[in-house]
Amino acid sequence: MSVPGSYQAAAGPSAVPTAPPSYEETVAVNSYYPTPPAPTPGPNTGLMTGPDGKGMNPPAYYTQPVPVPNANAIAVQTVYVQQPISFYDRPVQMCCPSCNKMIVTQLSYNAGALTWLSCGSLCLLGCIAGCCFIPFCVDALQDVDHHCPNCKALLGTYKRL
Repeated sequence: MSVPGSYQAAAGPSAVPTAPPSYEETVAVNSYYPTPPAPTPGPNTGLMTGPDGKGMNPPAYYTQPVPVPNANAIAVQTVYVQQPISFYDRPVQMCCPSCNKMIVTQLSYNAGALTWLSCGSLCLLGCIAGCCFIPFCVDALQDVDHHCPNCKALLGTYKRL
């Protein structure tokens, strides 16, 4: 049994560990392989002369392989989604989805639920002689439709009730 924390010597002829390899051995600076002689500068060697007169190799340019046309190619279509626009009782600046122009919407007022409820409540209060139709003349009680001034398309509606 061994005591915890004690180390045993390595089995072999020597119990002393060897030193790590030197830098020259690691990077093989003094290797036994012969190095090819440096080419002389000139038009045939591909060496260029730098501003200080020393030779330098041109950078290696690698080209990408040209993709092979595929008969089963998939066409990609980009779809731009416009953020939802909140319509109120005032004109809105937006891009018209019909004609793709930047526009300010035109407003038109139509009788909606609030208009009819106002008319009915005035009628119940005794305004039978025609005063109950006043809500049909007040824009603040009617629903608002937003139209494109270029293509006249209906872009949205603001309902009061």
